[in-house]
Amino acid sequence: MFTNTRIPRLLLAACLATGGISLQSCVEKKSNTFEQVAFGSAQQMVPALLTRNASIGSPEEQAKTQAIYQELKQAILSNPEDYTSRLKLAQLFMLEARATGEHGYYYPATLGVLDQLIEANPAEDVTFGAYSLRASVLLSLHQFEAARKAAEYAISLNGYNALIYGSLVDANVELGHYEEAVKMSDKMNSIRPDLRSYSRVSYLREIYGDLDGAIEAMNMAAESGYPGFEETAWCRLTLGGLYEKKGDLKTAKAHYERILQERADYPFAIAALGRVADKEGNPALAETLLKEAIDIIPEVAFYEDLAALYLKTGREAESQLLVKEILTMLQDDEQAGHVMKMAYSRVYLELKNDPKKALDYALEEYRERPDNIEVNQLLAEIYLKLDDLEQAKAHLAVATRTNASNPDLMCIEGIAKAWSFQLEEAQQLVSASFELDPYQDHLFVKEARKLLQD
Repeated sequence: MFTNTRIPRLLLAACLATGGISLQSCVEKKSNTFEQVAFGSAQQMVPALLTRNASIGSPEEQAKTQAIYQELKQAILSNPEDYTSRLKLAQLFMLEARATGEHGYYYPATLGVLDQLIEANPAEDVTFGAYSLRASVLLSLHQFEAARKAAEYAISLNGYNALIYGSLVDANVELGHYEEAVKMSDKMNSIRPDLRSYSRVSYLREIYGDLDGAIEAMNMAAESGYPGFEETAWCRLTLGGLYEKKGDLKTAKAHYERILQERADYPFAIAALGRVADKEGNPALAETLLKEAIDIIPEVAFYEDLAALYLKTGREAESQLLVKEILTMLQDDEQAGHVMKMAYSRVYLELKNDPKKALDYALEEYRERPDNIEVNQLLAEIYLKLDDLEQAKAHLAVATRTNASNPDLMCIEGIAKAWSFQLEEAQQLVSASFELDPYQDHLFVKEARKLLQD
């Protein structure tokens, strides 16, 4: 099944040009009213706050969000040069994007507000905040090089802010610059060890093969956050995912259930419980939980998991109907500036059984991020599917260079070894991968299990 992927000194003209999204497209996509206000030398707009699904957050949280929005909107309407309120509005939209899943609306709206703000040339502290948030939005849009440059420009304004180093950790990880990511993580932790910095330490430990250390750091992140806050729930969700990688479904499930005790109807925890149910051999419960999550927010990963579940249980027609909807969702995301080549590649490889089409998208991503281990793992899987062993081995050499704690990758490397007639090494790798996670579910899992029986 599909799993969620993580998500992190620029010349002024380059930063404004990269990732800029027309705010008018948001107006056309959503029927909400935009307030016209004078800002700088032109008429600008204050994007509306979308009405949340009633299941997203507590009534108190929703009321507080509405109150903050109304206060900020009124402040901007009263004084269009209230740059601090504009920055806070952009920050609020970014939080709403995470909470509601309405990325196609909030990311362009956030960038629009930030572009207006940067163009107005406000005080340095506000400019720093604008570039810092811009880096976060670009990371969410998978525009990693642009995000890195925006973060570096922000650091040139203020090198003593921990969060901006977090953006550089994320950007360098996604670009495959792992040693630089470690340096930025160390800098972040030296300034402010907290939930955000611990979570970066966890991810880097996982990348370098220390799964137990990754769990330790993510547990510190989850425990340092406020119960019920979205960012705390996300850390605990990631912690549960690490236990899943160890095949410890009981502990993973306990973390997902704790999330729902602290933040009712958190859709990512519900979908994660669906993933666990599938691994436990209960596809009916998995389907129910995935549909419940989908009813709360339109997260494409939930649709992908459901389509994969249909395919695995022999409901191919239903799966392909859902795939059509997924492709439409990916197109909508692209129109909002979201780089979706990896997602397209996975859909064509795993849901449509079209490795040639998957290869086209994966190679596009590879040209942008040739050193990223996840991109190279995907290419290795595709080339194995296309019976191109030499290309698969070349990409596996890059994907495995950090000894990442990734049982799927270990298993796929074992398959490549078997195809190279290195049977003993192949069996050792595959056996170790199943010891780590006996619930693997990827394209080569059946072949891997057969290898161990030979």
